[in-house]
Amino acid sequence: MAAIAGAAQAYPPATAPGLEFVLQLKVNIGEAYAVGATPRGQRYVVPITGGTFEGPGIRGTVVPGGADYQLATDDGRRTELEAIYCIRTDDGTNIHVRNRGIVVSGNAANGAPRNYFMAAPVFEAPGDSRYAWLNDAIYVCAPVFVEGFPGIVLNVWRVTAP
Repeated sequence: MAAIAGAAQAYPPATAPGLEFVLQLKVNIGEAYAVGATPRGQRYVVPITGGTFEGPGIRGTVVPGGADYQLATDDGRRTELEAIYCIRTDDGTNIHVRNRGIVVSGNAANGAPRNYFMAAPVFEAPGDSRYAWLNDAIYVCAPVFVEGFPGIVLNVWRVTAP
């Protein structure tokens, strides 16, 4: 039987995915420098100089030498970021991290200050390592600046199926 044009189709109710805490990264950063105005916006680079991380079943250090590449709109209201670096577990396994996100500042509809800062890290762990599970999920992180800490703290969650 053919569907009737314009008839409403019933869909299953939406079920939200869950979140499972994976790790917290304490990333040390160096002094940011400007590349300058590019055709896409103002480009900045923030060196990643080290740090530590820990979560259930995983811990280690942030390898110095990565960077956070930022692209800001001319008015400074919105910044895209892409941090590329490696972490090394306490048992010597190297894991590549690429973390993309956005920072948006301004005012909400009611005039209150609004700051949104979220990112989505992607992990590349060796497939034959005990950390291969990092390769098979979507992650989100909520970055936090802590007064007195020379860097940024990233709390990372794995998005779980509903």
